Amino acid sequence: MKETLRSIPPVHELQHHPQFKVLIEQNQLDAAALTSLLKDILDETRQAIIHQQWLGPLPGTESFIDEIFQQLQYKIKKQLSYTLEKVINATGTILHTNLGRARLSNAAIQHVVEVAQNYSNLEYKLNEGERGSRHSHVEALIKEITGAEAAMVVNNNAAAVYLVLRALAKNKEVIVSRGQLVEIGGSFRISSIMEESGATLIEVGTTNKTHLYDYENAVTPDTAIIMKVHTSNFKVIGFTKSVESEELIQLTKTREDVLFYEDLGSGALFDLRNHGIGDEPVVKEVIGLGADVVTFSGDKLLGGPQAGIIAGKKAIIDRLKKHQLARVVRVDKMTLAALEGTLLDYARGEKTMKNIPVIRDLLISVNELDERAANFVTNLLQRTTAFQANIFQATSQVGGGTMPDVELPARVIALRHESLTAEQLGRKLRTESKPAIIGRIQKDEFLIDLRTVTKEEEEQLLDTLLHI
Repeated sequence: MKETLRSIPPVHELQHHPQFKVLIEQNQLDAAALTSLLKDILDETRQAIIHQQWLGPLPGTESFIDEIFQQLQYKIKKQLSYTLEKVINATGTILHTNLGRARLSNAAIQHVVEVAQNYSNLEYKLNEGERGSRHSHVEALIKEITGAEAAMVVNNNAAAVYLVLRALAKNKEVIVSRGQLVEIGGSFRISSIMEESGATLIEVGTTNKTHLYDYENAVTPDTAIIMKVHTSNFKVIGFTKSVESEELIQLTKTREDVLFYEDLGSGALFDLRNHGIGDEPVVKEVIGLGADVVTFSGDKLLGGPQAGIIAGKKAIIDRLKKHQLARVVRVDKMTLAALEGTLLDYARGEKTMKNIPVIRDLLISVNELDERAANFVTNLLQRTTAFQANIFQATSQVGGGTMPDVELPARVIALRHESLTAEQLGRKLRTESKPAIIGRIQKDEFLIDLRTVTKEEEEQLLDTLLHI
């Protein structure tokens, strides 16, 4: 073994090998970085030999040197490749949390690129020639779309909830119905966020029933907020009762220094109810009822980047902007650019709202899905005999903890391969395809829902299946 270990070429010798120089040029690495990776490989090789786990060529041979440089090439590729990469979402779930939720519009993407590549007036007033506020870039749009007196943006909706409770109810009481103490993704609970904020949670009612008198009886001189949480990620059905926002707003108007705050979660700016999709409240309606402050997400039904949007009365939003935590949870220029690009389509009206992928995918007709699925299957079966394919009626999900009871009519393609199981096919599409393709597996069939696949991605998906 000692003789074998002594046969491993020293680092300085491998540094002068022609392959070392080729790897530097091909990968635009400096010699020090490549040397560090080379040392790691040699150390791993020594350990493998010592523990009798080395299966490669014997040290001292040209084959051994080739093996070392092959491993070095693999290590470079692994280290210098992006881990965050594009995938094709063929699941039909529009707001797929694991796959990045909302797909941004072309306008939003172009605006991000322009702002990211250049200097910008992020915190500068061009007309006045003086320092400005980053809040101003989207505030006017949010005000116009929602009817709020003022608005601000933070890095996500959990941060928005936390900031509101911390700034407006620290060491005070916040009244919430027991049926609204939700847990959102990643085990974040409204009750836990409230505890961290320093506010005292006052639970009223029961899981399935809460009445107006429950709130009335709970108000004390220490009450700061009556809070309503829109339960967008679950539904309670059957023997239920909840209090409408309008009633709670009227109640707070009769109580001195008590605010009404509603966390709307999914952030619907477009009324999907007009298209028979769900019963999600529109932000503008709640603001119009007289809510003091509302919060909602940017990357769910709104269809923009991850953000938490706070809108409401100007005096309240001004307090939040001045709070020390506002800097902790503020957003960067790229988030603001993506949000501005998205909101502009809302500001122009319903026709341009369909430029937003989330809205477009929610509204796509069954007839269009049927036609696209039929064309896809025809193109596949005309060009290969390796697959069996059929189309069946199914449903798509909204996803992202939004409208869990809503089922969108869909036409799903079910594939069977002549030699691969559905699991094997799914793994190939996930690990060997670039971009990776994510679908669903059911009854040993690989399912494709084109609702979340663009026309361009359809071609990529078809080509990948043909190569398999």
